[in-house]
Amino acid sequence: MKAFGAALAAAVMLIWGAGEAVHAQAMMRTPSLNIAPRIPHINPNITGRVITNVERFPRGPGCGDADRPGCSNPSSSFSDGENGRKALKQTRRDNLRRGAQGALNLRYIPNEIVAEIDGSLSPAQADELARRHGLALLQSQTVPLIGGTIGLFRITDRRSVGRASRDFATESSVRSAQPNYRYALQDQKAALIEGDPAQYALAKLRLPEAHTLALGANVTIAVIDSGIDVKHPELADSIAASWDALGSKEGPHLHGTGVAGAIVAHGRLMGSAPAASILAIRAFAAAQNGAESTSFVILRCLDYAASHGAQIINMSFAGPKDAMIERGVAAIAAKGIVMVAAAGNAGAKSAPLYPAANPAVIAVSGTDAQDRLFSASNRGPYIAVAAPGVDIFLPAPGDKYQMTSGTSFSAALVSGIAALLLERNPTLKPDDLRTILTRTARDLGAPGRDDLFGAGEADAYAAVTATAAASSPVAASDRPAMGEPAEKPSDQKELEQRDGPTGRALASDKAAAGGADRPGAR
Repeated sequence: MKAFGAALAAAVMLIWGAGEAVHAQAMMRTPSLNIAPRIPHINPNITGRVITNVERFPRGPGCGDADRPGCSNPSSSFSDGENGRKALKQTRRDNLRRGAQGALNLRYIPNEIVAEIDGSLSPAQADELARRHGLALLQSQTVPLIGGTIGLFRITDRRSVGRASRDFATESSVRSAQPNYRYALQDQKAALIEGDPAQYALAKLRLPEAHTLALGANVTIAVIDSGIDVKHPELADSIAASWDALGSKEGPHLHGTGVAGAIVAHGRLMGSAPAASILAIRAFAAAQNGAESTSFVILRCLDYAASHGAQIINMSFAGPKDAMIERGVAAIAAKGIVMVAAAGNAGAKSAPLYPAANPAVIAVSGTDAQDRLFSASNRGPYIAVAAPGVDIFLPAPGDKYQMTSGTSFSAALVSGIAALLLERNPTLKPDDLRTILTRTARDLGAPGRDDLFGAGEADAYAAVTATAAASSPVAASDRPAMGEPAEKPSDQKELEQRDGPTGRALASDKAAAGGADRPGAR
């Protein structure tokens, strides 16, 4: 009994500990930074400190339904004597078990459901429909992406989410109903730091060499995330548009700013696609256990990205399998838009997390500076490639910088590499782009494909090299100034002999002479 109680208490403290870490980030002091030039010295001996207090998603059903066996409320009255004492002990044990499950059951928002309703219903009819089923309509929106109208409803009686969804789905005007699932950003504890750590990911991914051939120019990447500091110098001229799906008044957030920086940083740091454009879409807001979003919000964000010209959608978040989001992902794939997602930070024993586990999505696991798997990284047959995700140096709100870890940033780096391929050949289809990424990846771990690294660590230079240029490539005059664009070599041998760092040095020389000194200048 004592061992059982201690185990449950530890589980509850794990969840609360994860929440406290998020709040502590805002209390760290502003760093005094001594940041190296844009092309840092790469220190191969940097090691990554893995934080193991990770947020996990439960893998089994909880006591969300009052009619589930073992989940009914026990009587509060007991007889005297030994039978009464035994009943009291059993009740306390049941209460403890239910309390621990309640702390762990973070899969969906309590008392809310999401449903696709008949789009021909007037607002008054939709309200009446909801009232008949013990619901209150909070919000509804037509979502062209899936060709339907989605409503967000609050349960006004004491029914469980599962029972209310089932009851509502029996109505002829309701096409589907489900919980409003939670999604969590896939980062670890971030710290605002002092010092000048090298961006080891640049060398691991061979980005300096790749940037002599492509920078991500004329490619738009939707970043569905928390708030992005669009005024950060690292992101200057890179934000094509911003949209807050929450209508919130929250300021910029560490995670969203870091993810955007991993893709397009071009000041003193370097992102994987420094000339790409970002659609900054806020879907995540601060919550007790970290920034989170829901099915209803994310579907609206996918719709916005698709209707505003996104060629790539970066999804550095994870959650359970969700029928509504699966419909959105299928519609995005049908439009030929590339989707990249974080594999998740729930560790080796986690069930697959979504959207990464969807076959239409490029799932990315995380590695450290020694090419080891990030210990918190999810793994499985759905992993496509890996990329650095431990101790990644990134911008933070307020012109600051952060050192952080998570498969979120692995995914962002790969989204940028995808942009390099689309600049080189805008006609690439998502499946073709995935094939190039996996066939050119650097094998890690056991020989051949595996569930930890997928095909291996992404190799930006090899991938760009393997991408045949389109028949009508982007004119050099349309590319952002970053030294003189390299001429395309006539054959593979000449391409492999090209010196990426030398090309970058030429760019620095031009900057010193008064030329444009960063990518992204438009």
